[in-house]
Amino acid sequence: MANFQGHALPGSFFLLFGLWWAVKCVLKHYSRKLNKKNHLHRSFDKLEVIEGAVKVTFSTIGILAEQFVPDGPHLYLYNREPWGWVKMMNWQHSTMYLFFGLSGVVDILTYCPARLPLGLDRLMLAIAVFIEGFLFYYHVHNRPMLDQHIHTLLLTAIFGGSASVLLEVFLRDNVILELFRSSLTILQGSWFWQIGFVLFPPFGGPAWDQEDHENMMFITMCFCWHYAVAILIVGLIYTLVHCFIQRCRASSGLTEIKLSQHKEKKAKEDRASLLNASDEE
Repeated sequence: MANFQGHALPGSFFLLFGLWWAVKCVLKHYSRKLNKKNHLHRSFDKLEVIEGAVKVTFSTIGILAEQFVPDGPHLYLYNREPWGWVKMMNWQHSTMYLFFGLSGVVDILTYCPARLPLGLDRLMLAIAVFIEGFLFYYHVHNRPMLDQHIHTLLLTAIFGGSASVLLEVFLRDNVILELFRSSLTILQGSWFWQIGFVLFPPFGGPAWDQEDHENMMFITMCFCWHYAVAILIVGLIYTLVHCFIQRCRASSGLTEIKLSQHKEKKAKEDRASLLNASDEE
């Protein structure tokens, strides 16, 4: 949708997934370090299925929002009177959501009893992100200079994310790649919101001058700030999860110590009662 809401909706989806992926990859990293692979991997398989279902749900919401808003195409691709395509921008956004929905379906089929080959989930996600960038590359031709530039910056995050996910097909469970993917997804989400604020000011503020070169310079610098914030968020998530796991390990260690002390005390009492019984005999 060519409005603020049309950019805020995918931005919110990408932000949520970027934050969740950062938390999940740090948890998986520590689960492998704690040598609890088999037990925890079953739990993560269930989470992957849920994640796939959420992808399908979000994608369906996105497609319905693009198609059935009051000025949407309502599933009409071509008009005969007057002759012409119907709302191509909405159809492009719907196509983007379609591929992310397919990625969710592959997630479910990979981790449910059907068990597709491991790696297809990452491959389909890489394709979905690439399709997103491919569509946006031809999305802004012949539009004002600032409009083209701000979408071109988005392509940097999109194609970087696609390449990162493609590497994960071959380098499975690589925490560095997963954190990199999470940071770029958070960047995508925040930048969609930024595009909405620049091109469609939601509070009725003055419109940005689309041909001002200094506006382009500021937007480029702003993009770098967005990525700096994304990196800080991923670093904060890593730190918080690390502290949480360390606290859980410390509390479980104390519990084990208390349990062993209780067992030792109980064994001593049992031995003492046996000795007393033998003395009485």
